[in-house]
Amino acid sequence: MLYAILCYHSEEVVTGWTKEEDDAVMARLHGVHETLARNGQLGPTARLHPTKAATTLLKNQDRVIDGPYAETKEQLLGFYVVDVADREAALAVARDLTRANPGGAYELRPISLFMPGTLDEVEETAPA
Repeated sequence: MLYAILCYHSEEVVTGWTKEEDDAVMARLHGVHETLARNGQLGPTARLHPTKAATTLLKNQDRVIDGPYAETKEQLLGFYVVDVADREAALAVARDLTRANPGGAYELRPISLFMPGTLDEVEETAPA
C-alpha cells in the first residue's frame, strides 16, 4: 500500500541550521533513503522551498495569494511516498525518519490514487 509521509517542522528552525547542520541531517536521512530504496519501498520524495516561495489558489474565490494558506507553527517542508504493507509499516518508516531528523511531525496519509507524472499514464487513465 502506498503512503504519503508529509514532513512538518518549524521552518524558522530548519532554515536557521548552518550548512554543516543541514548537511548532517541530510546525510542521516540518506541512510534511511538507501534502506527504503534497497527494499523497493521508496517512491518520489521532495524537499520544498520555504513557504515564502509558496502561492495559494483559493479555489472557491479564484483568488491567488502569496504564501501558504494555513497559518501554523509548523510548515509542510517536504514529503515521501513509500510502498509498505500497512499503517504500522508506514509508522516504522516515519520513526526511522524521526531518528534521522528529530523535531516537527510526520503526517501519514494512505494514497488512493497515484500518478507518477508520465503522460503515458495520464492518457491510460483518461476516460475514452
